[in-house]
Amino acid sequence: MIPLQKLYFKERMEEKDRLKNKYIDPFTDFGFKKLFGEECNKDLLLDFLNELLHKKEGRIINLTYLKSEQLGRSEEDRKAIFDLHCENEKGEKFIVEMQKTKQNFFKDRALYYSTFPIIEQAVSGDWSYELKAVYTVAILDFVFDEDKDDPDKYRYDVMLTDIDTHKIFYNKLMFTYLEMPKFNKKVEDLETRFEKWMYVLKNLKRLDSLPEKLRERIFEKIFSVAEIAMLSKEEYQQYIVSLNAYRDFKNSIDTARDEGKAEGLIEGIEKGIEKGIEKGIEKEKLEIAKKLKTIGMPFIQISEITNLSIEEIEKIET
Repeated sequence: MIPLQKLYFKERMEEKDRLKNKYIDPFTDFGFKKLFGEECNKDLLLDFLNELLHKKEGRIINLTYLKSEQLGRSEEDRKAIFDLHCENEKGEKFIVEMQKTKQNFFKDRALYYSTFPIIEQAVSGDWSYELKAVYTVAILDFVFDEDKDDPDKYRYDVMLTDIDTHKIFYNKLMFTYLEMPKFNKKVEDLETRFEKWMYVLKNLKRLDSLPEKLRERIFEKIFSVAEIAMLSKEEYQQYIVSLNAYRDFKNSIDTARDEGKAEGLIEGIEKGIEKGIEKGIEKEKLEIAKKLKTIGMPFIQISEITNLSIEEIEKIET
């Protein structure tokens, strides 16, 4: 083994010792996209959505990934939200997102972004205005303040309904929110397949092996896909960048909330933290790019891993 390869594997082993986790964290950008956003793992997303929605019209047979840019998310939103935009065989649209921290007017934003897949259905010329359904699924790493007094309810399904009769007025626009901190079932208490999904999403990063109660093909695949030791070198570097960004962001926000005595103070702290984290992430990217450049990795691959431009990579001194 050449010295540079030895250096890489030594650094990787040291990083693994520091991570102390066997499986990736689904609440990182990389982890979320690895499990749900890759074509070869599409069956995972299909199974999750079918178990979550239990659509009266039947199971979802197939999904096609669409460009999330079509949702029009701002750069500010992308710091806190990881999302996928897809369509099933009937033309119904699905927005599946993982949100790691609270945002002001989150519910307003979720409604706003749901209008993008609605508007894109418009056709020129004669049109009956018949729409395909739009589903927004938000996996939240926090609890809304207004929900804190109901610790046992972690799932919210929202549709347009009549206020008096509570009958559904329109069934083609649905929002499902999962407040993950509230889900506290132990593996031996899991009853439904959906509860098993919730358990895996919340606890995957802390597990050492697949629990016996989850011995099903779909969960066996999740644990296989999520194993850190099986990631390629490029994937591993991407995961480290994503994990560091997630940890820095979450730890900083938690600290700010602990120390803040007023909501206005917390908001001010969080804005300052976000700016500091941006600088920290850029520094982390440059350090990784420098190491990859040292071992002779092509600039185009370094760019894909770090999101740095070729010009920025060329300027890095090794």
